[in-house]
Amino acid sequence: MDIAVRAWLLAQLGPTTDTTDLDARYARLTSARAVANEVLAERRAKLLADPLRMTVDGVVTIDQSNNLAGLERQITALADLVAPDELADGEESTDLVITPLLRARRGR
Repeated sequence: MDIAVRAWLLAQLGPTTDTTDLDARYARLTSARAVANEVLAERRAKLLADPLRMTVDGVVTIDQSNNLAGLERQITALADLVAPDELADGEESTDLVITPLLRARRGR
């Protein structure tokens, strides 16, 4: 993973995200967008595994529903972003042609 991809992933997922985990995921998935989707989906699943709202009368109320809504908006918005390892709309890929160099034969 190059520096631009890592910076983009940290911008999408937060600066405290483990970069070694991102490197491993990128090696497996080979796409920055797929890595971001997977991390955000795991965070969403973790929120859904616990109760979204918990109230202890007169003591404390914890409400995670706004965090869930924010994650879902972020997952949706990710579809509109262009990752640094992808081509933008209308952009063409550069074809690389490799040919071997041969010595010219001398005439006799």
